[in-house]
Formats: sequence, structure tokens, C-alpha cells
Amino acid sequence: MYQLLLTKRYLSSKIMPLLAALAVALCTAMVIIVWSVMGGFLVMLINSGRTLVGDVSISWPVTGFAHYEDLIKRLEADPEIAGATPMIETYGLIGLPDGRTETVQVRGIDGPSFAKVTEWNDILYWRPKDAPDPKDTGSSDMRLRRKEVWQQIYEGGKKLTRLERSKAHPEGIDRPGVVPGISVSGFNFREKWGFFPGTPYIRTREGDKTPAEMLMLPVDGYVTLNVLPMDSKGRAIEMVARKFPVANEFHSGLYEIDHRTVFVQLGALQDMLKMNRAQRVKEGTGGVVRKGDREEFAAPVVIGEEPARVTNILVRGKRDTFDPKDADKLAERCRQIYGAFAEAHPNEVPDLLSIRIQTWADLNQTMISAVKKETALVLFIFSFVSLTAVFLVLAIFWAMVSEKTRDIGILRAVGASRSGVAGLWLLYGAAIGITGSALGFALAYLIVSNINGIHEWLGERLGLYIWDPRIYYFSRIPSDLQASNVAIVLAGGVVASCLGALIPAARAARMHPVRALRFE
Repeated sequence: MYQLLLTKRYLSSKIMPLLAALAVALCTAMVIIVWSVMGGFLVMLINSGRTLVGDVSISWPVTGFAHYEDLIKRLEADPEIAGATPMIETYGLIGLPDGRTETVQVRGIDGPSFAKVTEWNDILYWRPKDAPDPKDTGSSDMRLRRKEVWQQIYEGGKKLTRLERSKAHPEGIDRPGVVPGISVSGFNFREKWGFFPGTPYIRTREGDKTPAEMLMLPVDGYVTLNVLPMDSKGRAIEMVARKFPVANEFHSGLYEIDHRTVFVQLGALQDMLKMNRAQRVKEGTGGVVRKGDREEFAAPVVIGEEPARVTNILVRGKRDTFDPKDADKLAERCRQIYGAFAEAHPNEVPDLLSIRIQTWADLNQTMISAVKKETALVLFIFSFVSLTAVFLVLAIFWAMVSEKTRDIGILRAVGASRSGVAGLWLLYGAAIGITGSALGFALAYLIVSNINGIHEWLGERLGLYIWDPRIYYFSRIPSDLQASNVAIVLAGGVVASCLGALIPAARAARMHPVRALRFE
């Protein structure tokens, strides 16, 4: 009982213990805030990476594989699978209206089925908007005006087409188009409030931006797409170039994807890459042949049909989860289904041991691992810095033990045991840790909950933009305050305070009562 009473008295009547509690609070808040922001960044990265790949990818790069319609039917018949969609993935060159040519990753998709597996409809950027962004105080976002135009562009982006009118077709016809990432063209500059206003710009030699003398790409822009088709044996045929209208632009949130990825209609890309359905001819037949003194063209001997090919099948499970374990189970189920599919088409598709079946986490393993390691490193550094709280508690308690030597002597003289005296100071240290950890959690919760508002205030008042969305390509600072992480940090604050009080507690317990009473 005397331990609780003295702990309460010391904690409420002395300023030095409160300084120790403040140190614990600051260290605790610092670690919680860093862990929340880094954890939020990791969650946002994973979500963005999964946005365009679904849960599982079945792939045979470059040459692709045939009979994919049958595989999709088999996959969608499974009760654990919500949908599957074909895709072609290759590399190419894109010619932009200002004369630049960029290397891009080209993905051929079927818009409606692709939207069932991914978040395709949600990441199309140009669409009508009802209200301005809270940061857009001047309502400068072009999507707030001419909503019927943006709705038409949005619907075209879903199907990767653009409505074009002519004298022959005054009502308009849908032309196959492309949907590049928002940063592919280089005309879109994100403003400090976190969105692309819609006015096309080009960058000057000095690094500034100047308005471009052209209309927006999704409204009236065209690009030229260049790809290199290959035959079923991986041999290059010839470079193919085709001019496409820009149907829309997408914004996934990951700069590497938004800067180097272009989507095009699946059928159009199959035609360019010679991966569409075609006749299979006997090798060595066809072409120009000589008959006596004459040369004649001989028709090739048709021996069958070459089915259309794709390089990927993307699969989404019915459970909308980000748990890698669930994705692994779904990947295993896809392997079983593909095994039966390969047996049904022997020597026509890759076998089960050769095909690549990967989860969304496998596809983004490099980025996810890098962020996880960086998070662990930052937490280690900040936790190591937080050890200063242990030495601060130790120094304060050492001084307090010296100050309370006579009180310790009195306690020992009236019958307090050595363990009882040591327990008093350890309990005192635990009280400091609990108080400091509670204050640290309250401070961290306030900061994490209002971190974007605080950041905006610092930017407006002091011009200090730590998280500039034009650099990080996230309009808001991510955060993920998880209860398990908070519990670990709070427990660490209490343990650190107890460790700091351990040596002073042992010193107080070893004091001789007579010598302690004579201390001045």
C-alpha cells in the first residue's frame, strides 16, 4: 500500500518525473507517427499495385498462348473466382503530338471484362466531377465544367474508344483508342492541391512549364503506337505502327505505372502483333514459283487455323481481400484449373511446369520488399533514438534516489524489505512509462488524424511543403494507425521506463538503513 501512496505523491509533487514522462511521450509519439505514415504508404503502394493486376496473373510472355477463351470459361466456372480477363503485355514506342517518342509498356485489354477484375473504371481520370477538391479553392479543375463532354470521354475510356464524327458519319462512330497514363504525355502537371487541372503544358529548358498550343489529348489528341510483332516461335517479324485517338488517361497513383504504361483495345493490339486468329499454312508453300519460263504466284496450302493468343490472364477472387495468404490459395486453385486446361490442349499451350502463375504480391515483390525494409530500418533508427528516454529516466531516478536517501532509510527502519523498496522505484518507473505512453499516444493520434491539415497549414503559413504531391504523386499523406502497432509501441514505452528505473531501484534496495538515516 505504501508503494502506491508514495508513487502517487512523488508523481504529483515533483517536476523532474514529469520531464521523464514528457520524454517518454515524445519518443512514443515519434515512433507511432513514423510507423503509421510508413505503414500507410505501404498499404497505398500495395493497393495501387493491385489496382491493375487483380489477384493472380497467368502469363506466358512475348509469344503468348492460345485457347485463352477456354481457360477463362474454366476459371469463371470456379466458385472461388469472381472473374478473369485476357491481356497482352509488350513494349513499344509512342509518338506524341509534339514530336517526342517515348518507350512505354503497352497492354492490350478488353475494357468491360478488365473492369471486373481490376479497378479500371475507378482510375480513369477524365470524368465529370460534381464538386471541387477541398484544396481547389478557385474551382480551376476543368472536370467541373462541360460535364457532358467528360461523361462521353469517360464512357469511351471504359471501352477504349473515342467517338468521332464526320460527314459520312454525322452521328459518330467509335474508333479504337488508347488510354495512356496521366504522366505519359508530359503535358499534365499536378498542382500543389493534388490534381491535374486539365490545361496542357510543356516543360521549358529552364525546368518551368508553359502552356502547350494544342488541345487536350482525350478531347482531340492522337498518338502513334509502334510495336514489334513476333511469331509463335519468338522470331521478330517487322515493326508495325498505327495512329490511335486518345480515349482517356488513367491515374493509378504509382508514378512508374502512370509514366510508362499505355492501354489499347485487345483486338487492335492482337492485330498489330499478329496474335489474332489466322489461317495456318504449310511451311514452304505459297509465294512466287517458276513454271518453265514463267513465274506465277502460288497460294499457300491451308492446313488449319491458328487461334488468337494473349500473354496474360488476370484473375480476381470473390473475396475482396488484400491478404497474401488468400491470394496464394487462389493461385494454387488457378494452377489446378490450368493443369486441366493444359491436358485438354496438349502441345498447343505451355505445360503447367512452364507457365507463370503469380499473385499480385509476387508481381510487386520488389517494391513491397523495398518499402518493408525501409520501414523496418526507419523504425529501428527511431527506436534506437528513443532509447534516450531510458537514460533520461535513469538519470532522473538516480538523482531522486540521492535526494530521498533519508526517506529510504526511514522505510527500511520501519520494516520495509529490500524488495519492497526496489518495487517502489520500479512501480514509480512503470507509472512514468504509463503516463508518458498515454500522453504520447494522444499526441500521435491527434497528429496522424490531422496530418494533412497540419501539412497544409505549414504550407500556407510557412511555405513548408514536406509532402509535395507533385513529387510523391500522392495527393495526401497516407497513414495507417493499427492497434497492434500502437500496443507494441506503448508497451515499449513502459518497458523502457522500467529499465531506466532498474539501476536506481537496485541502488535504493542496497542502502543500509542506519547510513541512510545519517545522510545529509
